[in-house]
Amino acid sequence: MTQFLPPNLLALFAPRDPIPYLPPLEKLPHEKHHNQPYCGIAPYIREFEDPRDAPPPTRAETREERMERKRREKIERRQQEVETELKMWDPHNDPNAQGDAFKTLFVARVNYDTTESKLRREFEVYGPIKRIHMVYSKRSGKPRGYAFIEYEHERDMHSAYKHADGKKIDGRRVLVDVERGRTVKGWRPRRLGGGLGGTRRGGADVNIRHSGRDDTSRYDERDRDRDRERERRERSRERDKERERRRSRSRDRRRRSRSRDKEERRRSRERSKDKDRDRKRRSSRSRERARRERERKEELRGGGGGGDIAEPSEAGDAPPDDGPPGELGPDGPDGPEEKGRDRDRDRRRSHRSERERRRDRDRDRDREHKRGERGGDRGRDEARGGGGGGQDNGLEGLGSDGRDMYMESEGGDGYLAPENGYLMEAAPE
Repeated sequence: MTQFLPPNLLALFAPRDPIPYLPPLEKLPHEKHHNQPYCGIAPYIREFEDPRDAPPPTRAETREERMERKRREKIERRQQEVETELKMWDPHNDPNAQGDAFKTLFVARVNYDTTESKLRREFEVYGPIKRIHMVYSKRSGKPRGYAFIEYEHERDMHSAYKHADGKKIDGRRVLVDVERGRTVKGWRPRRLGGGLGGTRRGGADVNIRHSGRDDTSRYDERDRDRDRERERRERSRERDKERERRRSRSRDRRRRSRSRDKEERRRSRERSKDKDRDRKRRSSRSRERARRERERKEELRGGGGGGDIAEPSEAGDAPPDDGPPGELGPDGPDGPEEKGRDRDRDRRRSHRSERERRRDRDRDRDREHKRGERGGDRGRDEARGGGGGGQDNGLEGLGSDGRDMYMESEGGDGYLAPENGYLMEAAPE
């Protein structure tokens, strides 16, 4: 089909021109021939430097050594700066320190958003305030978090010093102290290596959690109270947990006891029901045996009376000698073997479940019914055999008049049927 395509489409399937062969510019590595073979450095050893003339090796500084050196240099520079500032620092000639130093209160840890008016409202409750000086940074102009409050009376300053420490202002607890720069001899501020507290001594194992006044016993007492309160809460929680565990165990014991009592009551009811059923079954068996015994005795008594009217020639063979009437052999329903089987069956039945007991009771009921029918049939057979030579004429209940009527009816036109005692017509000759 491609031969029918137009030339412009056939040109798309045309092969390209072959690539022209160009000779290589240089030889391949395995084609090159080396004029001089490789050799060692032995010929050049004489050109080496003499070790005796070489300078000693220099040891480079490690990163840890460099950091330690810089830290020492920084500490030395800071010590020099502190010494220079200490020579120039004079709190009594400071232009920013104005007013009476014994009426001035130092307030630290102030929130950066707290204003001068807010400080005045918070500290005016201890007395009239003469002046408030908040310290700001010279470079950024932002507050540095501490201020000086000068009261008009020294007793008001002492009252604020005693009661205002730890007061919460704008979400932060402030630190209150006296002005120590002009009242304590040899005092130095924190920036010059002085100050109170130990929050900036080193690591967490050296620093303390609070700083400020020199009287740190109240902080220690507060920490001890806080620790005691925490331990008391933990002990209380442990006691509550233990009490709850005891209650749960007690509830479980009561629940198990109730379940055991309920199960015991149910089992007792089941046992009583089983005893009642067994008692009823035994009583029904005894009644059935008594009824069968009475029927057997009545049948034997009736069979004995009917045997007197039977002729010797019509009686046939003598009745079998099976013992006195009313006495059964070892296979009878009241034999000792049958009683032993009943006791074993009752003992096994007591260990079965309710469903098996019900099934066994139904099976025993059917067996007793069949056994009673067999016993009744056997008693009737014995009664027939002992009374009339094995033939029941149905006249056991008739008196002498009845027999006479029967004898008279034999010479008439009909006869008395032995099956039911009705007068039947004689067959035509």
